Amino acid sequence: MQVEVNVQDCFFNSLQSAAIDAKQFPNPIAVETWESWFCRWLEILEHDLSPAGSYELSLRLTDDNEIQALNAQYRHINRPTDVLAFASLEVDSPQLPSQIQLAMPLYLGDIVISVETAHRQAQQQEHCLKIELAWLAAHGLLHLLGWDHPDEESLKNMLDQQETLLQGVNITMPV
Repeated sequence: MQVEVNVQDCFFNSLQSAAIDAKQFPNPIAVETWESWFCRWLEILEHDLSPAGSYELSLRLTDDNEIQALNAQYRHINRPTDVLAFASLEVDSPQLPSQIQLAMPLYLGDIVISVETAHRQAQQQEHCLKIELAWLAAHGLLHLLGWDHPDEESLKNMLDQQETLLQGVNITMPV
């Protein structure tokens, strides 16, 4: 399975010119690591995928200001959040012939994570930023694939699946 992940690292790249202390937010995850994680996660979630020869998604690491603007625009909630997912598969589109589908990457959508919110949550949960970013990315990926959590049972199922995904890339949530 081939997965192309377009990582837009707006947050860490902007730290060099911002007044934010870069030592407070060390960049813990290389682009290659993100790619390998998403590839492994999609292998684990293969039963949830539309058949395609390859998959593509975008990951944007940003700050609270940008995610608040997106949250207000798309969810009508004017406050920062930790992760937003914009699934492309929810949009009705004409079906392409199967040969073309297999020849082109299937675009799953966009995941946006606020590193500032992730950092606060990591501190509250007493684990590192890397674990929190992985947790949020896995959560966003599940949303891209149609998972949701409108009630306690579906939330529990989704959280269990996130645990499985993290274990699949050798990340263990602290107890």
